[in-house]
Amino acid sequence: MRLSVSLGMWQDRPPEEVLATAWAADAAGYPELWIGEMATWDAFALATAIGGITDQISLTLGPLAVNVRDPAMIAMGVASVATLTGRETGVALGTSSDVVVRDWHGRSSDGAATALGESAQAVRELLAGKKAQLEGKVLRAKGYRLRLASPNPPLTIAAFGSKAIEVAARHADRMVLNLVSPATAATLVRRLHAAADRLGTTPPRVAAWVVGALNPGPEAVEQLRRGVVGYLAAPGYSDMFRAEGFGSLVDFALTSPHPRELLAAIGIDVLEAVGLVGPEEQLWARVSAYADAGVDELVIVPSATDADPAGAATLTTCRSLG
Repeated sequence: MRLSVSLGMWQDRPPEEVLATAWAADAAGYPELWIGEMATWDAFALATAIGGITDQISLTLGPLAVNVRDPAMIAMGVASVATLTGRETGVALGTSSDVVVRDWHGRSSDGAATALGESAQAVRELLAGKKAQLEGKVLRAKGYRLRLASPNPPLTIAAFGSKAIEVAARHADRMVLNLVSPATAATLVRRLHAAADRLGTTPPRVAAWVVGALNPGPEAVEQLRRGVVGYLAAPGYSDMFRAEGFGSLVDFALTSPHPRELLAAIGIDVLEAVGLVGPEEQLWARVSAYADAGVDELVIVPSATDADPAGAATLTTCRSLG
């Protein structure tokens, strides 16, 4: 099992701590660091800074929301990071929530799955040094060509629903799943292979983001609860949590309780179902379960607390699991 690291961007921690997490991942020998884009950092700026404080780790930018960042912007950013850091630099594309797309950025999230496929096609061509020529249903790009060296990186697609899985089967070198149990991962891997069979393509590799917390204390449990709470009532995810035996919790979440009440109802067993959480021997068992589900790579999102600053202890222990 290949293991890599994604920065947690925990809102209850100092924003600069992600630099320490990046340094810890590099020092522990992880081959790849994922740098997403949420409410704090610009992914390209942060990646460039990380390239200056680490020695060897490759960088993957994203998932970047395709209804927010256009193909030329994405290609220019990836090439800039690759040139300025001298690192192997990949890119992941995905859709995002209405809050991010419509409220934060004032863009339309209509046709998100179509935009995902169109962006994947255009970004791959641009990063291979070709001139953009896309007249899609949602996205358009014409005439731009990279002035920097073309990194021609692997392309990752973040997927969960059937439309995004089909985009991954058609365009991706790797598909990444977020916050899924091994059983759900197995189902999504089967759907990916079925989509690839229909399209006559080779199924991409499959990665899964998993939260990581070695022997979590109260602070880590509270942090991870906050990361899970928004998924309990979400379409698809609610079915997953029901299948894992948390139907009563899902029913409660669907009543729109006060967030504080819902947080208090989330037990550590919910966190263990979708991540590497617990003592070391339990982490080993979870890695095996994901491998048996057909996942090729686990992307650890380490909890960072005062008890485990930057998630360094968790990352050091988890490095031996690959």
